[in-house]
Amino acid sequence: MLYSPLSVTCRFAVAATFSCALLALVPVNARAVDAMPGGNGESVPMKAHLDDYRKQLAAHNKAWEAYEKIAAPYWQAVTEKRSRRRTKMANGMTLTTADYVMTQPPVYTGPPKPENPLAPKAKSEIPDVPEFLAAAKSEFDFIPEFPPDEIAFKRAYARVAAAKGLERNVCVKIYGFEAGGNGNYDIQAGREFDPKAKVISTALGYNQLLTTNTVSLLAEAGDEFIAELKAKLEGADEVRAQALQDKIAKLKKMVAFARTVPNDWNAHGRLAVTPKGIGVHALNLDIDIGPMLQTRKLTNSVDFAKRKGYRPPLTAAELEMMNLTGDGNGYDMLVMPRTLREKVPTSNFFQRGGYERNPVAARNNTVAKLIAATDAKMEAERKLPGAQDLAAAFDLVD
Repeated sequence: MLYSPLSVTCRFAVAATFSCALLALVPVNARAVDAMPGGNGESVPMKAHLDDYRKQLAAHNKAWEAYEKIAAPYWQAVTEKRSRRRTKMANGMTLTTADYVMTQPPVYTGPPKPENPLAPKAKSEIPDVPEFLAAAKSEFDFIPEFPPDEIAFKRAYARVAAAKGLERNVCVKIYGFEAGGNGNYDIQAGREFDPKAKVISTALGYNQLLTTNTVSLLAEAGDEFIAELKAKLEGADEVRAQALQDKIAKLKKMVAFARTVPNDWNAHGRLAVTPKGIGVHALNLDIDIGPMLQTRKLTNSVDFAKRKGYRPPLTAAELEMMNLTGDGNGYDMLVMPRTLREKVPTSNFFQRGGYERNPVAARNNTVAKLIAATDAKMEAERKLPGAQDLAAAFDLVD
């Protein structure tokens, strides 16, 4: 996945430092520093490294401060115009170029922030699949029911998606875009092409749900998920029925946890980083619950557009814009006249940090270009074996 939903808020931290306060943290005992052994057993002139680090840091800070004087007002304008647009749209008012920031965002071209030679190597704070599973077990005594193979999960996903009215080709193209065309049901962002790579977010599965998405969906639709599991009890043999009953009991506890805060994205985000929040994310790996969570994210966007009065069927690229930037931003792009799509910068639909870490949105810097690039990638990825297997799974749905 080149970039992922809304959830972008989980993927960034502002990398700015506006003073030299960090320098006070650097040891000044040059004799002790110089005595540090090197990799070959010889002493290293660490003091020289620290002096060089100070110079590089000072140069970076100066360049960043100059950049911030331009960047901060730009992104503030983006936020303010977005807020005003939503008010106008809610009142049925026509939008024009005056409702968008029509210039491209400034780009930082100064020196990069240097690495402190004395700072310990930071461990990634982003949990991955083994941590989701460990938290689910320790917090809820829950172990997902894993599929016997990838095809089984694809068939389960196709059955749920088709039953919810999602169109085959749309689902296949979004899977191709989000999961790289070959991703397994447990694919996590950053590992689409290398299973040993460093994860870049908690985005998981065919539609790359973040931990916050999972918590939000449980709070919103948990009763429906429980009801669908109960429906599977009919006709189940004794062993299967017992497993489903156990799964339902634990799902109820997870839903109750998700509802311990107001139904608000930021509140759900705070739950999502707790051990329990990390644990509920393992539901995406369960062959019964995972497909319900993954498809619900898409049907929410479809329903959002319908409630707003948008009747044409969404293309895969249009639905992905809602999946990527949030329903409100995606709908804004959806109803935008094509003449505006050619002119309006994509920066209008992202939070600053998400945009700055999204080379695709920055490179395809108008709405029209971003939608076209998304569709082109979808067309390429849908031809890969994983996407073809998903298409075949839809063909088997009654």
